[in-house]
Amino acid sequence: MRTKTIPALWGCFLLWNLCISSSQTIYPGIKARATQRALDYGVQAGLEMIEQMVKESNIPDINGSESLEFLKVDYVNYNFSNIKINAFSFPNTSLAFVPGVGIKALTNHGTANISTDWAIKSPLFQDAGGADLFLSGVYFTGIVILTRNDSGHPTLKLQDCYAQVSHAHVSFSGELSVLYNSFAEPMEKPILRNLNEMLCPIIRSEVEALNANLSALEVLTKIDNYTVLDYSLINSPEITENYLDLNLKGVFYPLENLADPPFSPVPFVLPERSDSMLYIGISEYFFKSASFAYFTAGAFNVTLSTKEISNHFVQNSQGLGNVLSRIAEIYILSQPFMVRIMATEPPVISLLPGNFTLDIPASIIMLTQPKNSTVETIVSMDFVARFRLSLPESNRSNIEVLRFENILSSILHFGVLPLANAKLQQGFPLPNPHKISFVNSDIEVLE
Repeated sequence: MRTKTIPALWGCFLLWNLCISSSQTIYPGIKARATQRALDYGVQAGLEMIEQMVKESNIPDINGSESLEFLKVDYVNYNFSNIKINAFSFPNTSLAFVPGVGIKALTNHGTANISTDWAIKSPLFQDAGGADLFLSGVYFTGIVILTRNDSGHPTLKLQDCYAQVSHAHVSFSGELSVLYNSFAEPMEKPILRNLNEMLCPIIRSEVEALNANLSALEVLTKIDNYTVLDYSLINSPEITENYLDLNLKGVFYPLENLADPPFSPVPFVLPERSDSMLYIGISEYFFKSASFAYFTAGAFNVTLSTKEISNHFVQNSQGLGNVLSRIAEIYILSQPFMVRIMATEPPVISLLPGNFTLDIPASIIMLTQPKNSTVETIVSMDFVARFRLSLPESNRSNIEVLRFENILSSILHFGVLPLANAKLQQGFPLPNPHKISFVNSDIEVLE
């Protein structure tokens, strides 16, 4: 009996584990893909940024002791301080994807011009001054590993770093420069040795500084007074031979409630293309979470006054500026007129090839407030895409439904939609690399 029970228990345990693991699978709401073209552009644009970083970086002092046999000097203590890189050139630089690992950087035949202060001390003499250092044959290779930290920020780590400078020429300046330049060559070897030992630690330090900037990025950003957008990484970047994919959470939350919406994202893939530098895929889950968050926060409950609607009619239409007066004629009203629009359920956005549909389950109420009286409902209507009218009890029962539908359509088209477009034109903030802007962008809707 026992031998039969144990396999059954193991089977239940395995099934339970499978159910748990599948239920915990997280899919992104936004995918971002960088192609090889982005890396090639990054080489050009990135060198300017690297140049600025290098010029502002603090390079440790180089010091040591050397014997000068040709001068019969047992030792000369030297120190190079205040080292500044004034210019550099990396004519042969490339970036390439390493599948499942990271991005490989390679540069060779680089040059650099450096200025520095120097001081030397020996049993016979001591002195100080300035010098220029020219480096050539600069070679560097390393792999940048991209991962995700616990807060959803991208992190970088330098692996397999190798850096070497083949040649260094030092030129002293000052009153005794002719003398010092005559034995500058023996000093170049220890300078090279020290530099080659320092380069990879310096580069790693710069990568750590970049990580500090990345960790300061806001991955939970307030959009407006209703919602926040979470675009943290849900896992480490996926790297293939041809591209790098970033899977972002891409979910909206009501401002006062950061609980996940009562529905889950589903997997989606980006088209296999490489003619652009960057591809961004936005799923229905992104729009669905935005709809739910704004609905929960009450953002779809809007009351428009006569003046507000009239302004939009005047600015956005021709021949429709008198729509409100026509409504007044129907009801023979002289009191202030208001339109209250309320979503009854979160709007539904469906993505289809070449277009998308938007269904807004909502109600619209037309109100007036006579002098010294409470607000009075003229008519209310429920609609989903097309309008479904529901009239309250009123002594004005001879309302022309068809005409009201036309008027309501005009109010939505020239009054409400311009308000929505004004919000959309403000955009949604996403991470923006330094001095990077998008050009020749194209939008395509897929299922």
